[in-house]
Amino acid sequence: MAGVWKRSAIAVVLAVMIALGLFGCSSGETSGAAIDATSREESNGTATGAGEQPSGGPVELQIFAANSLTKAMAEAEELYTRQNPNVTFADTQYEGSGALIEMLAAGQYADVLITASQGTMDDAVDKSHVRKDTRQTMFNNDLVIVTKQGGELAGTDITLEEIAQGKYTLAVGDESVPAGNYACQALSTVGAYIEPDNATGADATGKGGEFSDVIKDKVTLGAKVGDVCKYAETGEVDIAMVYTSDVYRMGGVEICSVVPNDTHKAIVYPGAVCAGSEHAEEAQAFLTWCMTDEDCAQIWEKWGFELAQD
Repeated sequence: MAGVWKRSAIAVVLAVMIALGLFGCSSGETSGAAIDATSREESNGTATGAGEQPSGGPVELQIFAANSLTKAMAEAEELYTRQNPNVTFADTQYEGSGALIEMLAAGQYADVLITASQGTMDDAVDKSHVRKDTRQTMFNNDLVIVTKQGGELAGTDITLEEIAQGKYTLAVGDESVPAGNYACQALSTVGAYIEPDNATGADATGKGGEFSDVIKDKVTLGAKVGDVCKYAETGEVDIAMVYTSDVYRMGGVEICSVVPNDTHKAIVYPGAVCAGSEHAEEAQAFLTWCMTDEDCAQIWEKWGFELAQD
């Protein structure tokens, strides 16, 4: 009887040991799987906690932006990538707004378009280059008359009337450059630029007209607003009509006077997601960030832009 009892006890002990052994193996496998899963999450950048990164794979955005945004946009893109390491930027294309529209029409790829006038963005919408529902006004700017820094005209308060009288040689943007359109609108109010329908000021387009006989031989046209600024900086012309932001980004010139806002259309910079964008969600997120991030707002202000208020 005692032998039977001993065999039964041994059997029970063996069963308990086997059960514990199986449990231990099972726990070990489960723990290992959990660790592996955590490692995979961390390697994919999806682990939570300190140093959390944006979800999704790497994205490269292609921006088409008005030439006057060159310095400010470069800083904004750098900041955005620091905050969102999965998003980088291709070689951003800075051109006159009209040239950017032509590039899109020719089939060049972009995720975001930012122009320097409502009219050029209207053109982009009409030609289905951008998604109309993503359009938003981003920045405001001023039109100013500048001259060579430290030059003979530095500190002179120059008026539109004096320009119309032919007192100065002048540089403005050509018809593809919104700054040139605004300049011509302003000049139309003093008879220095005549539109086909004789419209003036904010009612004018700044396109398709002619400079008056008094100043037509004194005007130099530039394909980019940066070129226009350079003409004044080098002394090739006495004065130029550019944006306030150009004074910050180009240097070498100083402001003589601010062109009255009521002599031209409001200077605004609209932005939109391009119709052919393969990263529309990320493109929209970037545009929203440009308008809402406090650190980015300091960049725009630094380079002479004012965030638009809806």
